[in-house]
Formats: sequence, structure tokens, C-alpha cells
Amino acid sequence: MEYPNPDSKSAALYGRAQSVLPDGNSRTTIALKPYPIYIEEASGADVTDVDGNRFIDFNNNYTSLLHGHCFEPVRKAVEAQIVKATACSFTTEAEIELAELLCDRVESFEQVRFCNSGSEAVMNMLKAARAFTGRPKIAKIEGLYHGSYDFAEVSLRNKPGDRNGSAPISTAYSYGTPDSVLTEVVALPFNEIEATESLINLHGERLACIMIDLMPQTLSMISPSEDYLKALFRLTRKHGILLAFDEVISFRLGYSGGQGMFGIDPDITSIGKIIGGGFPVGAVAGRKDIMSVFEPQGGQSPRLPHGGTFNANPITMTAGKAALQAMDEDKFDRLNAAGNQLRQQVTEIIAELDIAAQVTGKGSLFSVRFHDRPMRHFADIVIDDVESLFMDKLRRYLIGNGIWLGGNMAGCLSTATTQAHIDKFCQVLKEGIVAQK
Repeated sequence: MEYPNPDSKSAALYGRAQSVLPDGNSRTTIALKPYPIYIEEASGADVTDVDGNRFIDFNNNYTSLLHGHCFEPVRKAVEAQIVKATACSFTTEAEIELAELLCDRVESFEQVRFCNSGSEAVMNMLKAARAFTGRPKIAKIEGLYHGSYDFAEVSLRNKPGDRNGSAPISTAYSYGTPDSVLTEVVALPFNEIEATESLINLHGERLACIMIDLMPQTLSMISPSEDYLKALFRLTRKHGILLAFDEVISFRLGYSGGQGMFGIDPDITSIGKIIGGGFPVGAVAGRKDIMSVFEPQGGQSPRLPHGGTFNANPITMTAGKAALQAMDEDKFDRLNAAGNQLRQQVTEIIAELDIAAQVTGKGSLFSVRFHDRPMRHFADIVIDDVESLFMDKLRRYLIGNGIWLGGNMAGCLSTATTQAHIDKFCQVLKEGIVAQK
């Protein structure tokens, strides 16, 4: 295919969309320039756009599609449910069943509260931590994305120089963020134990939680080190702070999520994406005493009132149950093995081309970077302008040759991804790198 093609149907649809939608879309992350690609249909790992072009999907709706598109068990379960009820002001057994499934799989999950997105899940996790501890502040890692919520967005735009000594500065991500938000969020330096410990010791008595993503997409899927996670666990126990995991993405790492792979139980977790089977979803899960903030106590209102018109709607609950039931431990192992295979083949291409590059990630998640320096701390990982331009050109080459990948060369596999798909990805990636050199 040719991209961009000003005569394409996608280009025409974008022109039409711009008159009724800001920038012609409702989602910043898909705002591909000069126009986004409009799809007609999708099945498994294959996507067809309105111009008839086909893509192998290595984005899977930003990691949410564990089985790829239109997974038959999910489709059949939803078809059966949709003729019975879609959303109503009643509860359904489907909500209980999905909650039971999650609690059975993850040791730290004693109770679950559903919402409609990962952003909502993070927001309610932070609010629950404040309600439970009675403390106003939260701590998060500089540069990590946790959805669209003022407190979660602090430091997302940070550059390596945004420091006061060894302490990252709490900066606003979006215009209009109140200064008061910045004073209540402590930004922590990624994988820097000594500096992190100093900040937590300084603010510990006012910190409700420390939030961390186990597979941060904004940091090229570089995981926090084992020592760093252990330090956070130790410091939260020392100061009575809740350890909060954002597993909206990393929950796809295994049967018990990222925390099962890393072997650390948090106090509270936000999840989303794969637990909805391709439908809008989010959830907060954790210890029963913490989750009790959502319950009325002694005839009084909950410490954290929480509602939502589409919370735990039976369509999402049914789809999520079907998607997760189709993934036992063996199937997660096979999916992760496919991820290992892709990373190995990309590493071989890098060696063959003799270029400064590397592939990162774990399980079914990966990212390709174009330098060879070690990536441990924030300053090591941040993408500079030269690399960003190269990655953008390379991504456009991939798109033009039938490979769909998210921004910054990050992607994921699904159970629909085959070895032939991986081989094609690697072939086009190699050709694209050569073409851009």
C-alpha cells in the first residue's frame, strides 16, 4: 500500500471527521499524521482498512486484545448475552463470575471493583488509597503513563534535566492542571534506590501510596529492577504506605499478571484492557480491608462513593470471562514464548545489520530502540529527537508494508499471532531499517 495517499478513502474520511471532531478523532494515541487509517474489519491478527489494505496487527488496541480481533469464544458469548440484556440498573451474575475468576488467579486480589477504563481504574485506586490511609499525597515514577487523570499525569512530560538535585520535579502534563495537584504528587526517579528512599523518607508520613507500572510503555517496556521493587516494598512497610501496581498493561504477562511474574504482592492494583475481552473495562482489586472503602459502614455512606452508568455491564463482564477462561497457564507460557522468539529474531537482525539498536520487553510485550547504551534509569531510556525522527520514519515504512505497530516502536502479540506473522514483521523491519539508513 501507499501511505500517505491523499486519494485514499481514509484521507477523505479524515477530512470529513475534522469538521465534527477535534483533530478528527477522539483518541490522541491514534492521531497518525497526515491522517489516521480507518478500518473496515478485523479478525485474529489481521486488519483490513477501508481502502482494502491489509495489516498484521502488532498493536492489538494498545495491548488490550489478548486473542486478537473477533475471538470466536468472546463473540459467541457476547452474542448470547446481547439478546438478554446489555446495560441496566441491576446487577448480574456475570459480574460475580468475572470477579471470582480474577480473585482465584491473583493472590493479592481479595475483592474487585469494576469501572470502565484503565484511567478510571487508576483514578479509583489512588482515591481508595487516600480514603483508606487518610493521607493526601501519592508517589509515582517520573515519565510513566497512568491514564487521563491529573494526579496520574504528573511528571509524564519530564525530561532528564527536570531535577532538583537527584529528585525529579513534579511537572504538569496538560494545561490547566492546578498547582495544588503538583504539590500532592511526589515524582520518584526510576530504578534509583538511594534517591527514591530519601524522597520517601521525607514525605512518608503523608504518602497514601506509591504507584508503579511493571511494564511502562513510555519507558520502552523497561521493567523496574528486582532490587528497586524490593526497596519500594520495604519502604512502604516501613512508612505504612500502600504499594499500588498499575497492571493495566502488565496483567497480560501471565496467569497471575505481572505481579505473579515478578513475585511481589501489592496492596492494591489497577487493571483493565485484557480483562474486558475487547470491551471497555477497568477494575481496582486488592486487600479486603482496603476495598472496604467502597462499602457503606454502620449505616453511613462509603468512605469512597463510586458509581458509573456502565460499570460491570453484562456485555463486558461476559466478554472478559470468555477471554480469560481461554487462557490457562500453559497458553500464557506459549504466548510469552512467542514474544521471546520475536525478540530473539529482532536481536539477530540487529547483529546482522551491525547497527546500534536493541529490543526490550517481557512476555508478549516488546519495544525496538535505536541505540545500544544500557537502559536502566530514566535518562538512559528517554527518546531524543534524532531517534524519534528515525522511529517515526521506520514506523511509516512498516505501515506502508502491512505491519501495524504503535508509536515509539512498541508492540505486543496475541494468541492469534503466528510464526509466519513474526517472520513477516522481522522481514519488513529489516527492510525498513536498511531503507532508512
